[in-house]
Amino acid sequence: MGCLLDVYLVRPENSLVSCSTVQGIGDHCGVLLEAEWSEICSALQVERLVPVYHKTDVLGLQTFLLDKFARWAGNGSCVEQIWENFKEIVFASIERFVPYKILKKSGS
Repeated sequence: MGCLLDVYLVRPENSLVSCSTVQGIGDHCGVLLEAEWSEICSALQVERLVPVYHKTDVLGLQTFLLDKFARWAGNGSCVEQIWENFKEIVFASIERFVPYKILKKSGS
């Protein structure tokens, strides 16, 4: 029987106060981590593009995918190549038919 182990990374290392396990459901155990940070840590927020899927040009997307997948199905000599071709089609379709909005930094 195998086991599954979760890995927890804590920075800085000395912020870890304690780590223990508690009995869970069935043969599972829960892990309790207690950490103490002396400084407020926050990530720098930057502008980012967020897809607006509900405004997708659905008809254009369907037509594009039907055309591309017909060619994709007969293309590729190995699983990796077929997978890469598939991902290229999906990413190209999202880029072309799904509009994006820009989320700005907080406070601007």
